[in-house]
Amino acid sequence: MRIGIYGGTFNPPHRGHVHAAQAAQRALQLDKLLIVPDNTPPHKVLPAGSPSNAQRLEMVRLAFDGAPGCEVSEIELQREGPSYSVDTVRQVRELYPDAELWLLMGSDMLEILPAWRHPRLIMEMAQIAVFARGDAGEQEMFDSMLPRLKANFGATVQQIPLEPLQASSSGIRASLAAGKTDLLAEPVLGYILREQLYGTRTDLKHLSPEALRPIALSYLRHKRIAHVLGTEQEAAALAGRYGVDVTAARIGALLHDCTKKLDMEAQLALCETYGIALDDMERHTPKLLHAKTGAALARDVFGVSDAVYEAIRWHTTGKADMTPLEKVLYLADYIEPTRNFPGVDALRAAVYRDLDEGLALGLEMTVQKMARDGEKVHEKTLEALRFLKGSSTYGT
Repeated sequence: MRIGIYGGTFNPPHRGHVHAAQAAQRALQLDKLLIVPDNTPPHKVLPAGSPSNAQRLEMVRLAFDGAPGCEVSEIELQREGPSYSVDTVRQVRELYPDAELWLLMGSDMLEILPAWRHPRLIMEMAQIAVFARGDAGEQEMFDSMLPRLKANFGATVQQIPLEPLQASSSGIRASLAAGKTDLLAEPVLGYILREQLYGTRTDLKHLSPEALRPIALSYLRHKRIAHVLGTEQEAAALAGRYGVDVTAARIGALLHDCTKKLDMEAQLALCETYGIALDDMERHTPKLLHAKTGAALARDVFGVSDAVYEAIRWHTTGKADMTPLEKVLYLADYIEPTRNFPGVDALRAAVYRDLDEGLALGLEMTVQKMARDGEKVHEKTLEALRFLKGSSTYGT
């Protein structure tokens, strides 16, 4: 098993970092690449006003979420004091005693590697992979350093050719303060804006859908991004067709899953924070809670209207006598373009023929699927279907 260790301050993590990680994976044929944000870098001082460790960790998770083979590690953040590479390599060696380890670094770090803490031990435990950017004088440095490292430490060093990107964390920080950068993944940029890092100042309560989009994406796991963007697209189309406020529909769609990734403990903590009452089924079904907690967060953080709040609140179970906006969001979530399940095409056709016809069919399909899966149907879903069917006995 080959494992790479890629450490840094990641302040902030940008597309260049991900590009370098992918190049290392290809060149070294790694089975796993550990992304290791440091605690206290021994060779540099974090600039004043830098994000907290927890904030840098979250940005790194967002930057590398969805990158195959990459795993974000907290081993340096969990240690006190300077983040010495020798301690990190030792910990990884203890976790993976039979693995072939590769320590990744830039050419600037290779040049001072002999001055690091216990360099011989580092090079005994791990091989060195250095990014070669083709800068002026870089090859001359390699020609000088590599034989010395081999002779003095027995080091194995492999160069990783890296097409240079005009990306540096310091340059990006300056660009963010000036209000412009395209070198960050959208979720990372969104997190920076909502946390008001690096001198950014965003009025979160008065955002257009376009301005909200990267911020909304920062709440999501990578695998859910396509779904949320698809829901926004579908909500806008349905709203336009049925005379519903398109902006409200898009904002609701962008925020409808903003707490979806939280576990049960975190969901319940938000319920306590926002004073959300729960029925017995909700207390034991995490997937039901995100509609309530998401609506509360959307109102608290982003100041959404009562109409959008209610649409997010009911997008999972539905309810009797739903407003047009509530129906649009419920159905956009159900039929957005990435959805692929038996009957979805028939459901899409029904939705675009008539909103209520589509809603009734969607609710029926939900009830039927849950019955097949042996799951209990929430009473609000049955009430919504009874209301549409004009029956007080449906589902009994």
